[in-house]
Amino acid sequence: MTSQKNEIQPETTELLDQIVALDTELAKDFKTQFSVAPFLSRKVVSFQGNKGEPAYSWYKYKEAFSAGLVEYFLCSYGGKISGKVLDPFAGIGTTLFAASSQGISADGVELLPIGQEIIRTRLLSERELTSHDIVTLEHWIASLPWKESPKRVPFSTIRITENAYPPETIEAIERYRGALQQENEKIQAILRLALLCVLESVSYTQKDGQYLRWDARSGKRRPGTKVFNKGEIFAFDTAITAKLKEVLWDIRDVQMPVTLFPAKRSVKDIRLFEGSCLEVLPTLETAAYAAVITSPPYCNRYDYTRTYALELAMLELTQAEVSHLRQEMLSCTVENREKDLLKICPQWVSFIEVVNQQKLLQAINSYLQHEKTAGTLNNNGIPRMVRGYFSEMACIIGECARVLKPNARLFMVNDNVRYAGVSISVDMILSDIARSVGFEVEKILVVPGKKGNSSQQMGTYGRVPLRKCVYVWRKR
Repeated sequence: MTSQKNEIQPETTELLDQIVALDTELAKDFKTQFSVAPFLSRKVVSFQGNKGEPAYSWYKYKEAFSAGLVEYFLCSYGGKISGKVLDPFAGIGTTLFAASSQGISADGVELLPIGQEIIRTRLLSERELTSHDIVTLEHWIASLPWKESPKRVPFSTIRITENAYPPETIEAIERYRGALQQENEKIQAILRLALLCVLESVSYTQKDGQYLRWDARSGKRRPGTKVFNKGEIFAFDTAITAKLKEVLWDIRDVQMPVTLFPAKRSVKDIRLFEGSCLEVLPTLETAAYAAVITSPPYCNRYDYTRTYALELAMLELTQAEVSHLRQEMLSCTVENREKDLLKICPQWVSFIEVVNQQKLLQAINSYLQHEKTAGTLNNNGIPRMVRGYFSEMACIIGECARVLKPNARLFMVNDNVRYAGVSISVDMILSDIARSVGFEVEKILVVPGKKGNSSQQMGTYGRVPLRKCVYVWRKR
């Protein structure tokens, strides 16, 4: 055993030294572009900045950034942006609605059904509700009609969501689903959205990065694991009534300007494309957009089909559909299989070649593959995930360059990551790819205060701070 380790060590050291040298070289290359931006607090670049904001705070979507960040970029770079904005990873629509509030049309692409549902319902609530609809929502809050509903509509589960709720909560949800079917389509959509917003709070689960954590009261605790208590598990009636009050309050707040100042609202100019941006972007018109503002999934192993499993199951996705959805996502989890990118779009040959020639990335790929062969990785899917992530991102960045107008900017929020003791400078690698496919790298804005790597990484390799940045690229 010792002799095998001694044989491997020199090669490992050589690979690590090569990565450090190439990273240092790239850092010197981008030295003038890096800038610590005091206004970019962790709150601004995360969903926390939307807390208390009407409509944005209905659903706790942790992958979102704040509406304030979007507004800042729309107003601060080159004056007011004239033309349409695009978000290839629209999430719950922060870019779309923040742009709309500034009088700017916006297109978004979103793959996850939960994001699609929220965007569609929010659009509907802002422009199509009548005074009678408002009265109906008030009735639901005051009278709780589901409690007397004779009709119960069971909901689907997938493997990860089985037994996620107390029995009395299951009955209440089924009665709620039965009662809402008596309403018109607009009210049904809002009631369904409110239900999606409270699922975590009434369940035994809690979203936690890569997976759902299960409260010990669920009876699902595995022997030898630490006891987890998420705190209060809310009664369904309490949670849903509070959420409906919040939604109704915000709808009234938003609709008042529509009534008094119709010309000041432009939500009709929001357009949503449902599906993968890898499939949608090649269909969009060349030079059609004045800006791209987005935040792709990070290369951090987070599997959103697990994180949002409760919501996907409530939206009636089957186990097979969830598994297919996982493969459709950008490669950011170890279960993603390699995509045939040239089958999606044969014109992407040049983008993939750029990735293959990025020296730092190729050194990282070689190291991760070496560690996989040596059996030291905690998951053998990591090398495939990292390769797939950057190849797919290169194609997306290349398509963004195509659909942007000349001199238009792309703003992207992203995180650096670390695997097998190696920090991966996602910011510099993607910026290097961007300038090879048609962008000038204007700024790499660094969020003050760096986050640490995962607890598993710290236990083995020590704590290493990682940058979180916003990239500002301008189309040449």
